[in-house]
Amino acid sequence: MKNNAIWLCLLMSSTVFAAPEPPATQWPGVELTEASLFSNAGYRIKRFRSPTPPTHEQATVIDTQTLLRMLAKQPDLPLIDVRPADITNGIFIYSAPHLSLPDSVWLPNVGKGVLDNDTTDYYRKHLTRLTEGDKNNPVVLFCRADCWMSWNAAKRAANWGYTQLYWYRDGIDGWEEADKTLVSVTPTLLGQE
Repeated sequence: MKNNAIWLCLLMSSTVFAAPEPPATQWPGVELTEASLFSNAGYRIKRFRSPTPPTHEQATVIDTQTLLRMLAKQPDLPLIDVRPADITNGIFIYSAPHLSLPDSVWLPNVGKGVLDNDTTDYYRKHLTRLTEGDKNNPVVLFCRADCWMSWNAAKRAANWGYTQLYWYRDGIDGWEEADKTLVSVTPTLLGQE
Protein backbone atom coordinates (compact mmCIF):
# COMPACT_ATOMS: atom_id res chain seq x y z
CA MET A 1 0.00 0.00 0.00
CA LYS A 2 2.87 2.33 0.90
CA ASN A 3 4.56 1.57 -2.44
CA ASN A 4 1.38 2.51 -4.32
CA ALA A 5 1.20 5.85 -2.49
CA ILE A 6 4.85 6.59 -3.28
CA TRP A 7 4.36 5.77 -6.97
CA LEU A 8 1.23 7.92 -7.09
CA CYS A 9 3.11 10.88 -5.56
CA LEU A 10 5.99 10.46 -8.01
CA LEU A 11 3.60 10.28 -10.95
CA MET A 12 1.72 13.39 -9.90
CA SER A 13 4.89 15.39 -9.25
CA SER A 14 6.27 14.53 -12.69
CA THR A 15 3.24 16.11 -14.37
CA VAL A 16 3.47 19.24 -12.23
CA PHE A 17 7.14 19.84 -13.07
CA ALA A 18 7.00 18.79 -16.73
CA ALA A 19 8.07 21.40 -19.27
CA PRO A 20 5.21 23.01 -21.19
CA GLU A 21 4.67 21.67 -24.68
CA PRO A 22 5.67 24.12 -27.44
CA PRO A 23 2.92 25.26 -29.82
CA ALA A 24 2.47 22.81 -32.70
CA THR A 25 2.39 25.55 -35.34
CA GLN A 26 5.57 27.34 -34.25
CA TRP A 27 8.42 27.20 -36.77
CA PRO A 28 11.88 27.09 -35.22
CA GLY A 29 13.27 30.59 -34.80
CA VAL A 30 10.14 32.31 -36.15
CA GLU A 31 7.77 34.25 -33.96
CA LEU A 32 4.39 34.53 -35.68
CA THR A 33 1.42 36.51 -34.54
CA GLU A 34 -1.98 36.64 -36.17
CA ALA A 35 -1.25 40.22 -37.23
CA SER A 36 1.96 39.22 -39.04
CA LEU A 37 -0.01 36.94 -41.36
CA PHE A 38 -2.14 39.79 -42.76
CA SER A 39 -1.48 43.11 -44.48
CA ASN A 40 -2.81 46.36 -43.03
CA ALA A 41 -5.61 46.10 -45.62
CA GLY A 42 -6.61 42.69 -44.23
CA TYR A 43 -5.29 40.37 -46.96
CA ARG A 44 -3.47 37.17 -46.04
CA ILE A 45 0.20 37.69 -46.99
CA LYS A 46 1.96 34.64 -45.52
CA ARG A 47 1.33 30.92 -45.21
CA PHE A 48 -1.33 30.77 -47.91
CA ARG A 49 -1.50 26.98 -47.55
CA SER A 50 -3.03 26.67 -44.10
CA PRO A 51 -6.52 26.14 -42.66
CA THR A 52 -9.03 28.75 -43.80
CA PRO A 53 -11.92 30.18 -41.79
CA PRO A 54 -15.39 28.63 -42.19
CA THR A 55 -16.91 32.03 -43.03
CA HIS A 56 -16.14 35.08 -45.14
CA GLU A 57 -17.43 38.54 -44.25
CA GLN A 58 -17.77 39.62 -47.88
CA ALA A 59 -18.74 36.43 -49.71
CA THR A 60 -21.17 33.56 -49.34
CA VAL A 61 -19.36 30.33 -48.49
CA ILE A 62 -20.61 27.40 -50.57
CA ASP A 63 -19.95 23.66 -50.57
CA THR A 64 -19.85 21.26 -53.51
CA GLN A 65 -23.55 20.38 -53.40
CA THR A 66 -24.52 24.05 -53.38
CA LEU A 67 -22.19 24.74 -56.31
CA LEU A 68 -23.69 21.85 -58.26
CA ARG A 69 -27.21 23.24 -57.69
CA MET A 70 -26.05 26.70 -58.77
CA LEU A 71 -24.48 25.29 -61.95
CA ALA A 72 -27.67 23.34 -62.74
CA LYS A 73 -29.60 26.64 -62.68
CA GLN A 74 -26.88 28.75 -64.32
CA PRO A 75 -24.46 26.62 -66.39
CA ASP A 76 -22.47 29.69 -67.49
CA LEU A 77 -21.81 30.80 -63.90
CA PRO A 78 -18.27 32.27 -63.84
CA LEU A 79 -15.89 29.98 -61.95
CA ILE A 80 -12.51 31.56 -61.22
CA ASP A 81 -9.54 29.43 -60.20
CA VAL A 82 -7.00 31.69 -58.48
CA ARG A 83 -4.19 29.20 -57.81
CA PRO A 84 -0.76 30.70 -58.45
CA ALA A 85 1.71 30.23 -61.27
CA ASP A 86 5.19 31.59 -61.86
CA ILE A 87 5.39 34.36 -64.41
CA THR A 88 8.30 35.41 -66.63
CA ASN A 89 8.11 38.29 -69.12
CA GLY A 90 4.31 38.31 -68.93
CA ILE A 91 4.02 34.56 -69.59
CA PHE A 92 2.75 32.12 -66.99
CA ILE A 93 5.07 29.17 -66.44
CA TYR A 94 3.76 25.82 -65.19
CA SER A 95 5.39 22.42 -65.58
CA ALA A 96 2.46 20.05 -65.06
CA PRO A 97 -1.16 20.08 -66.25
CA HIS A 98 -3.26 22.41 -64.14
CA LEU A 99 -6.40 20.47 -63.19
CA SER A 100 -9.46 22.50 -62.34
CA LEU A 101 -13.24 22.56 -62.46
CA PRO A 102 -14.80 22.17 -65.93
CA ASP A 103 -15.47 25.51 -67.65
CA SER A 104 -13.46 27.43 -65.07
CA VAL A 105 -11.21 30.35 -65.88
CA TRP A 106 -7.73 30.25 -64.38
CA LEU A 107 -6.54 33.70 -63.31
CA PRO A 108 -3.21 32.94 -61.62
CA ASN A 109 -1.92 35.03 -58.75
CA VAL A 110 -4.97 37.29 -58.29
CA GLY A 111 -5.38 35.89 -54.77
CA LYS A 112 -1.97 36.91 -53.50
CA GLY A 113 -1.92 39.28 -50.55
CA VAL A 114 -0.29 42.11 -52.46
CA LEU A 115 -0.80 42.60 -56.20
CA ASP A 116 1.39 44.59 -58.56
CA ASN A 117 -0.33 47.01 -60.97
CA ASP A 118 -0.32 44.55 -63.89
CA THR A 119 -1.98 41.79 -61.84
CA THR A 120 -4.51 44.24 -60.40
CA ASP A 121 -5.45 45.44 -63.92
CA TYR A 122 -5.57 41.82 -65.14
CA TYR A 123 -7.95 40.79 -62.35
CA ARG A 124 -10.19 43.86 -62.74
CA LYS A 125 -10.39 43.40 -66.52
CA HIS A 126 -11.35 39.74 -66.30
CA LEU A 127 -13.87 40.27 -63.50
CA THR A 128 -15.52 42.90 -65.69
CA ARG A 129 -15.51 40.53 -68.68
CA LEU A 130 -16.82 37.53 -66.72
CA THR A 131 -19.62 39.53 -65.07
CA GLU A 132 -20.46 41.32 -68.34
CA GLY A 133 -19.71 44.62 -66.62
CA ASP A 134 -22.38 44.11 -63.94
CA LYS A 135 -20.94 44.01 -60.42
CA ASN A 136 -24.19 42.40 -59.23
CA ASN A 137 -23.69 39.28 -61.38
CA PRO A 138 -22.54 36.20 -59.43
CA VAL A 139 -18.96 34.94 -59.42
CA VAL A 140 -17.50 31.81 -57.77
CA LEU A 141 -13.89 31.99 -56.56
CA PHE A 142 -11.88 28.95 -55.57
CA CYS A 143 -8.44 27.51 -55.00
CA ARG A 144 -7.71 24.49 -52.79
CA ALA A 145 -9.32 23.51 -49.50
CA ASP A 146 -6.44 24.87 -47.46
CA CYS A 147 -5.58 27.97 -49.48
CA TRP A 148 -6.16 31.59 -48.55
CA MET A 149 -5.79 32.89 -52.10
CA SER A 150 -9.47 32.48 -53.00
CA TRP A 151 -10.38 34.14 -49.68
CA ASN A 152 -8.16 37.09 -50.68
CA ALA A 153 -9.60 37.18 -54.21
CA ALA A 154 -13.16 37.33 -52.85
CA LYS A 155 -12.21 40.09 -50.40
CA ARG A 156 -10.53 42.09 -53.18
CA ALA A 157 -13.53 41.74 -55.53
CA ALA A 158 -15.88 42.82 -52.73
CA ASN A 159 -13.72 45.87 -52.06
CA TRP A 160 -14.09 46.76 -55.75
CA GLY A 161 -17.88 46.69 -55.39
CA TYR A 162 -18.82 43.17 -56.51
CA THR A 163 -21.87 42.04 -54.56
CA GLN A 164 -22.63 38.40 -55.45
CA LEU A 165 -19.44 36.65 -54.52
CA TYR A 166 -19.34 32.97 -53.70
CA TRP A 167 -16.31 31.45 -52.03
CA TYR A 168 -16.03 27.76 -52.84
CA ARG A 169 -13.88 27.10 -49.79
CA ASP A 170 -13.19 23.41 -50.53
CA GLY A 171 -12.05 24.20 -54.07
CA ILE A 172 -10.64 21.50 -56.30
CA ASP A 173 -10.16 19.22 -53.30
CA GLY A 174 -13.88 19.29 -52.50
CA TRP A 175 -14.76 18.79 -56.17
CA GLU A 176 -12.48 15.77 -56.41
CA GLU A 177 -13.74 14.31 -53.10
CA ALA A 178 -17.26 14.42 -54.56
CA ASP A 179 -15.99 12.28 -57.47
CA LYS A 180 -16.42 15.11 -59.95
CA THR A 181 -14.17 15.41 -62.97
CA LEU A 182 -11.25 17.81 -63.03
CA VAL A 183 -10.02 19.03 -66.42
CA SER A 184 -6.76 20.53 -67.61
CA VAL A 185 -6.97 24.30 -68.05
CA THR A 186 -4.50 26.90 -69.24
CA PRO A 187 -4.07 30.30 -67.63
CA THR A 188 -5.78 33.29 -69.11
CA LEU A 189 -2.89 35.36 -70.43
CA LEU A 190 -2.19 38.82 -69.08
CA GLY A 191 -3.04 40.56 -72.36
CA GLN A 192 -5.81 38.14 -73.38
CA GLU A 193 -9.38 39.36 -73.75
